[in-house]
Amino acid sequence: MWPDRRIQELFGISLPIVQAPMAGPTLADMVIGAAQAGALGSLPCAMLSPQQVREQCALIRAATDAPLNLNFFCHSPPAADPARETAWRERLAGYYCEYGLDPAMPVAASSRAPFDPVWCELVEQIKPEVASFHFGLPETGLLERVRASGARIVPSATSVEEARWLEQHGCDAIIAQGAEAGGHRGVFLSDDVSTQAGLFALLPRVVDAVRVPVIAAGGIFDARGIVAAFALGAAAVQIGTAYLFCAEAKIAPLHRQALLAGQGDDTALTNLFTGRPARGIVNRLMREVGPLSPLAPAFPLAGGALAPLRAKAEAADADGFMPLWSGQARMAHTLSARELTVKLARDALVLLERPAR
Repeated sequence: MWPDRRIQELFGISLPIVQAPMAGPTLADMVIGAAQAGALGSLPCAMLSPQQVREQCALIRAATDAPLNLNFFCHSPPAADPARETAWRERLAGYYCEYGLDPAMPVAASSRAPFDPVWCELVEQIKPEVASFHFGLPETGLLERVRASGARIVPSATSVEEARWLEQHGCDAIIAQGAEAGGHRGVFLSDDVSTQAGLFALLPRVVDAVRVPVIAAGGIFDARGIVAAFALGAAAVQIGTAYLFCAEAKIAPLHRQALLAGQGDDTALTNLFTGRPARGIVNRLMREVGPLSPLAPAFPLAGGALAPLRAKAEAADADGFMPLWSGQARMAHTLSARELTVKLARDALVLLERPAR
């Protein structure tokens, strides 16, 4: 029924849909819902401790024996840069004063855990069917250990150059991430996002450049996008923003309100919240400071100084200092993760079976 079944056969899933691993909003219940419907359920690990990942995986494994994807970041921890941190704090000082905070108050460090030997050991213990990576791939020794565990290796590419590099360094499939996608850019061969292509310009070029199956990601929120991705050579799609409307998504009420207020033309790329470019709904901080600023400390340090402001603003029912991740296209719904997955697949199959006019 599907025009390309390589991803289903590679991962052992019934639908060519990957539920995107969105760090923060995604925990076990979303993974379970998507997996029970036949998609590849994905658990993001970068904001969890190893013990939390074990606990979440235990919940998932207890609810379903469907294949599981564990997702990791592959960034290098940033070097200390006191001057840049000071400049960032000075830029935020006015907001601190506005909310009655001391601009010099100590703040907790913001962190995202990069893939390292500890995470590699966890993969060897849990044995997920898929291990996906953002910002490149782990170093060769760790990558070979992941492969030896039995996991399929699936990284993200934002350009043809990155896709070729990933295939040369060993992967089983590639996620082609278009500029429309919400959240962090998967860039790793360059830090310039100004020329990142939209998905439907990028996808056929990546498909032509590599031999492994390609998963399309970015701006796909309904059956039409799924069918279009297949027409351009994708073997599956990865969907993120559409799952943020599900009750299982762990997002703040203000984030949910912002998602409901638009359809995607209210987003921009910003580095203010983490230090790496990511797509989110434009809010006060993005309008007044960025959305892209050279003052923001390197990933993932930018968020530390924003945490007190976010807490104060949220208490005042304002979303001005929280990241409101979203792709460039979205459609509100009230479906569960399982119901959404079933609907996306069913509607796509209807379109695929419809005779050409």
